[in-house]
Amino acid sequence: MSDDAATADRVTALVEAELAAFDGTTRAGRMLLEDFARLRVAPRPVSVRFSGGFVQRCWTVTRSNGAYSVVYMPRAGYFSLCVDTDLGPVDIAVHGPALAVFGAV
Repeated sequence: MSDDAATADRVTALVEAELAAFDGTTRAGRMLLEDFARLRVAPRPVSVRFSGGFVQRCWTVTRSNGAYSVVYMPRAGYFSLCVDTDLGPVDIAVHGPALAVFGAV
């Protein structure tokens, strides 16, 4: 298995574990899960821009909702909410579990 395939599998497993543990019994929880499922994509590499001008290879988790998307940052070991720009995704320092950062907006 290639490194990319292994990383994609790891990202998928992390998201699946979060989904399995998430309490979707409330209306808000159900709505969050539905929205997340609608925008979720198979993980693939993407270049993300960070403050200070550096770029890091991350992994997509959701496609854009028109303004924001969620990516996994393998170096940090957690997820990031990014604003979507003409230059690609830009980290906005909202980090943590995938569902938490997704639900931040």
